[in-house]
Amino acid sequence: MKNRSRLAALGGVVVAGALALTACGSDANPATSPGSAPSGTIDCAKGSINAAGSSAQKNAIEEWTKLYAAECAGANINYNPTGSGAGIQAFTSGQVAFAGSDSALDEEEAGKARERCQGGPALNLPMVVGPVAVVYNLPGADGLKLSPETIAKIFSGKVTAWNDPAIAEENEGTELPSAEIKPVYRSDESGTTDNFTEYLNSTVPDVWTWESAKKWPNSTGQGAAKSDGVTSQVKSTEGAISYVEMSYATNNKLQTAHVKNGAGEYTELSPDSASKAVAGAKVTGTGNDVSLEIDYTTKEPGAYPIVLVTYEIACEKGLPAEQAEFVKSFLTYTASADGQKILTEHGYAPIPQSVLTKVQASVKALS
Repeated sequence: MKNRSRLAALGGVVVAGALALTACGSDANPATSPGSAPSGTIDCAKGSINAAGSSAQKNAIEEWTKLYAAECAGANINYNPTGSGAGIQAFTSGQVAFAGSDSALDEEEAGKARERCQGGPALNLPMVVGPVAVVYNLPGADGLKLSPETIAKIFSGKVTAWNDPAIAEENEGTELPSAEIKPVYRSDESGTTDNFTEYLNSTVPDVWTWESAKKWPNSTGQGAAKSDGVTSQVKSTEGAISYVEMSYATNNKLQTAHVKNGAGEYTELSPDSASKAVAGAKVTGTGNDVSLEIDYTTKEPGAYPIVLVTYEIACEKGLPAEQAEFVKSFLTYTASADGQKILTEHGYAPIPQSVLTKVQASVKALS
């Protein structure tokens, strides 16, 4: 899991932030959506910070920054959804105040982050549950049922036609065409890819023989950059199949598969079914770090098994005072009940309370 692609320019970050934010605190941008923060509940910071990383959480960050800015006059958060790998590099090189990543820092990344944090640790703070949808474009075949074995065979090139017996046996009564399956994968380093490949390797290692990685491990199919690129490619290509975070599938009205979990159930993708999977995750971080280990083979009834958690990567200490104050203020809001409430309205699932309590304590310790 090596993330070494370079962030192009912070000018792009500012543009991304400008699209997400309107005039801070003005009457033209009132916080009136169901997930908005009631007046006076945020301990506001002022100034401007840059952040970058996970494109999976882009829609959540855009909503959070809009609501935060409406409450906090003079606050400007510029988030560039460059992908997890580029975001971590931007963070460790000091270009951004915090990063979003769909995987916790690995050992090498944590070492570089410690240098960036003036000798203190960088914390992995789960903030968004992003169910990973298996999306496809096959008119007339909504709600296909797919097991991890079949998904692995499709993305490894062993199943190449939609009417292959492996798919047909799981979908009795559905008329399947003989058309070619056209897999689409993320061409950039991606936490979504890391989680999707870890799911396959954890559940069917005899079929999916590649280790988890942020970079797609084989040449099956066609690559597309970032979540937006994958979504566009699937939407415009009949016969395509891919993996993308749920909010992109929902916003673009893509067909999504019902995925077989460890209990043998073909589970429909939803915020509730995703939260059930994360509720059983094990906290593996120490101190104020809240890294999680997700059980992709969960037998929890009704659990959707392919989920990712987006972490905000932040220095526990060591940032310049104004940046540290801003990061703490913003993450205190996103980890609050009001901040988490907006997630289900935008295609995500909230962090389960058992984990969120730990996150809130860790954010409080930022300095």
